[in-house]
Amino acid sequence: MAALRQTAGSGVLETCGLERILEALKLLLSPGGSGSSSLQITKHDVLLTTLKSNLSALEDKFLKDPHWKQLKLLRDEIANEAECRQDCMDVTWRFTSQTLLLLLCLKETMIRLAVEFNPGKPNPRTPEAAPALSPDTLSISQQKTVQSVLQFVVTLGVCPYLVPGVGVPVSYRTEFGAVVQDVVCLGAAPSAPRRLYTSCKVLLNVAQHASLGSLIFCRHFGDIAAGLCQLGFCPTKRKPLNPEEEVLTEDERALSRKALRDILDQVYQPLAVRELLILQGGPPQSYTDGKTQVMCRAPAWLRRLCGQLLSERLMRPSGVQAVVRGILEGAGEISESDMVPGTILVMEEELSRCIEDVYKVYVVGNEPLTVLVDSLLPVLGVLFSLYCFTKHSVSHIRSLCQEILLWMLGELERKKAITSLKGFAGLDKTVPSLHSLCHFRAATQGGIMITIKEAVCDEDEDEALYQKVSSEQCQVEHLGDLLSHCQECGLAGDFFIFCLKELTHMAVEDEAELKSKLFSSKSLLELEQHQTLLVEGQERKLLVLQLTAVLCERMSEQIFTNITQVVDFVAATLQRACASLAHQAESTVESQTLSMSMGLVAVMLGGATQLKSSEFAILKQLLPLLEKVSNTYPDPVIQELAVDLRITISTHGAFSTEAVSVAAQSTLNKKDPGGKREEQQQTSHERYSNVSYHHLEQQRSHCTSNQTSLTPNAPLIPQEVREPSITTNQKSGSITTEQLQDALLSAYDPQIPTRAAALRTLSRWIEQREPKALEMQEKLLKIFLENLEHEDTFIYLSAIQGVALLSDVYPEKILPGLLAQYDGGKDKHTLETRMKVGEILMRIVRALGDMVSEYREPLIHTFLRGARDPDSAHRASSLSNLGELCQRLDFMLGSVVHEVTACLIAVAKTDHEVQVRRAAVHVIVLLLRGLSQKATEVLRDVLKDLYHLLKHVVRLESDDVAKLHAQLALEELDEIMRNFLFPPQKLEKKIMVLP
Repeated sequence: MAALRQTAGSGVLETCGLERILEALKLLLSPGGSGSSSLQITKHDVLLTTLKSNLSALEDKFLKDPHWKQLKLLRDEIANEAECRQDCMDVTWRFTSQTLLLLLCLKETMIRLAVEFNPGKPNPRTPEAAPALSPDTLSISQQKTVQSVLQFVVTLGVCPYLVPGVGVPVSYRTEFGAVVQDVVCLGAAPSAPRRLYTSCKVLLNVAQHASLGSLIFCRHFGDIAAGLCQLGFCPTKRKPLNPEEEVLTEDERALSRKALRDILDQVYQPLAVRELLILQGGPPQSYTDGKTQVMCRAPAWLRRLCGQLLSERLMRPSGVQAVVRGILEGAGEISESDMVPGTILVMEEELSRCIEDVYKVYVVGNEPLTVLVDSLLPVLGVLFSLYCFTKHSVSHIRSLCQEILLWMLGELERKKAITSLKGFAGLDKTVPSLHSLCHFRAATQGGIMITIKEAVCDEDEDEALYQKVSSEQCQVEHLGDLLSHCQECGLAGDFFIFCLKELTHMAVEDEAELKSKLFSSKSLLELEQHQTLLVEGQERKLLVLQLTAVLCERMSEQIFTNITQVVDFVAATLQRACASLAHQAESTVESQTLSMSMGLVAVMLGGATQLKSSEFAILKQLLPLLEKVSNTYPDPVIQELAVDLRITISTHGAFSTEAVSVAAQSTLNKKDPGGKREEQQQTSHERYSNVSYHHLEQQRSHCTSNQTSLTPNAPLIPQEVREPSITTNQKSGSITTEQLQDALLSAYDPQIPTRAAALRTLSRWIEQREPKALEMQEKLLKIFLENLEHEDTFIYLSAIQGVALLSDVYPEKILPGLLAQYDGGKDKHTLETRMKVGEILMRIVRALGDMVSEYREPLIHTFLRGARDPDSAHRASSLSNLGELCQRLDFMLGSVVHEVTACLIAVAKTDHEVQVRRAAVHVIVLLLRGLSQKATEVLRDVLKDLYHLLKHVVRLESDDVAKLHAQLALEELDEIMRNFLFPPQKLEKKIMVLP
């Protein structure tokens, strides 16, 4: 094709452009007068007529239109060099020849345009301007035209001439392919091998151009490889069909073999492996049904050739990985022995499309058919794992996964739904889940993919164990979030009751029996098995405790929807109390839990809800448990209440003692300290929920005590400090001097719960603007600042809250001292103290709101100085506070906007600590989010600098979190500029009333 390249400099190509060639290709593909919307029509006669019509129309253009003269000269010159016959009797081959010639014209024109392209020098004043686009670049519509042309070239010029068994027959692909197979005339000259050779040769010639080659090999590599295999390696020892049949020369066969190996080396190796496997074919298939279409098996020479070529792929560098990926991408399954770490099993596009399709079919279709529900049940565990992974980052499929899970849990039978939830929590190992050797990973385009896990080294075992424990904990928390949406249907209540029953089962286990089995073991194998069971049992107990604690924290008052659930809840609590008594493990927490559960029954029997006969039948399930409590519990008050409740339930409320009424009133007073009861106006659903909500708090404290092993009998809060906390609805001026003095003394108590309670009480009095407390503002500030140094989290968080509330009342007096302490340096205050003061300043900024502009100068200057502090944690804290401040200043940011911008640019580009760079980028996110549409005015002088900074972070930053913050900021900026340039149209009509 050297002669063709020489024409690039001749006058023939001077006025022939890409548009003219693409117009000619579109003319060949036009439906013509057939009335069809495309050339892919199924009638033989109409297809031949359309091909002839399009060829005639093209020739008329060449002969009559002077604008097409240059293209005709180029086509004729290329035709002479390429030896493409245009006078064949077969219409399909004439059509293919014309298409191949136009593709060669397109390639040579693109080469000429690229050679002549001489872009001007870039303007240094616009460094962000896009470079000039090369004139040989194809637009999206032009690429689609070329792809359609290539599809017809392969369908008409390659596939019909492959011998049986080589490649996938075109008749098996589409209905149009079967029609093509029938209309091709193999008897006309040139012969089938010559046609196949010409098509493959021209396509490979066109593929030498990079952009055209990607279009060719992306979709048609397999067909071209099949053609080259046949041309170069198919045995020729057979009788010719007729004397005039053309036979390929040995040089042409050698060129075909060389071309096959060249393209196998050039393309993406997993793609080459996959296509060779398809060409090699599978084992022979036999069918007795005459109606079933059976593909011909690949010939022996092709199977041997593909095996040899696959072996060569395997021996290349990274050949094993290429072969494995080719198998995975082609088949989708691989045995564990062949799993290569890091191999991508499911691409992000495939996973996203799969989730979207499932959402459309199951949720949008909203047809709860048994077949649909049962088909999705085996993969529900994998779907929940994917949902948990999406909660760790921004993902567009998170909401889809959540909707699918909620739909399935709502449509499943309650027993199957509970089983699925047990599998989600890790309590039921029989529920299918993601393979242990696979895991989800974030993909490069923002999606999610499934890959094979990397092998864990001995040094990384501790890290792997930590990741496993963290993952299980996050999984339980995400399950709690999911169940918070399942309260109305009652599923959350049923699963919570299941967890309580598991707690009861844990209390009933006989430890003495386990120890006896331990000593009776006679072999090491039995001992090891027993130890394994013990470890698994302990893991299960910890998981149940954690799950119960999360549910107690996440669930609201609406968790129980009917009396059956309330009765089951009480029954589980009574069973656990009885089990604790059997093991002599009675404690204060158990006593309080038992009292509250019996109080719930007393509330229902005391008139909080009108019980029906059927509901009394449900309550009778509690009679055996109440009898057991009345006989075994040591507390006489609880014994008497259990007896009275049994009598009231047995008589369907006809007889009720005073003890039942007192217990009901006591329970309701704990729920409503003010004494205002509105239960009569509530629905039955709300009544069942509200009377049990306080007991959820008891369950939470019970789980916490089990997990932290705190002594339940320790006095947590003294009566004198606990008394103000109970009356939360006191009016201003209601506290006495004695109460205030007691709270101040308790703030120095060595007992942590007592001190924390006192600090919380003082903070609440400040929030309520109690005059007696505000009169001692200096004393209170001293107390809070001293407790700020305490190492216990509960203490110093209470102190932080107190200082923030006091600063909200007297900001002009307290804020300067806090700023001085925050900016004082390591010599005066520890780093931990400065971080706590930073938290106080953040809360003050949030509390002041718009009034923060009055203290703009000292706050901004302190935070800017903090951004240059030697300690990285203090720099990050200062930047975080700066973001909160700038978010609320709006137009008051004023002249300091340049200082802030310069600080952010310097930190984001030069700071060595990744946490500080993250904070700097996050400041921009907060700034844009807070200003919103006002950003174009407030930041008009620095908006371009911020944009360049964000682009710099996205391109060059190594930290993924900082990149994510920058991407979020760019999205905010994009939304702001779109609304600024294209404001939403408001359909308003202004009406003026003239005087």
